[in-house]
Amino acid sequence: MDDDHHVVCIFRSTRTAHSSADYAEWSERQDQLVVTVPGYIGHVSFRDESTGRGVTISYFESMASLSTWRENPVHREAQALGRSNFYEEYEIEVAEIVRHYEWRTTT
Repeated sequence: MDDDHHVVCIFRSTRTAHSSADYAEWSERQDQLVVTVPGYIGHVSFRDESTGRGVTISYFESMASLSTWRENPVHREAQALGRSNFYEEYEIEVAEIVRHYEWRTTT
């Protein structure tokens, strides 16, 4: 077991019918930008195209790292576009990970 303290941001959303091309462009920009944030660990996203429901889970070394991402000016612009164009609704949860462990088969 690893006492690897870090934070996770869980972003759940439902897409609007707004331009898929615009959304894809902004999503790609955010994917490229977030990796430049000091303390960024990784992220993963899933979306059900039939319902528009999606989840992005992002990992950061600290709450300060997550705050740096949240306050980034380009990310702020994307947040505003999300509210005005891209999402019907969304919710965000932030949690502290106090323990993490993995298991894998060896091949």
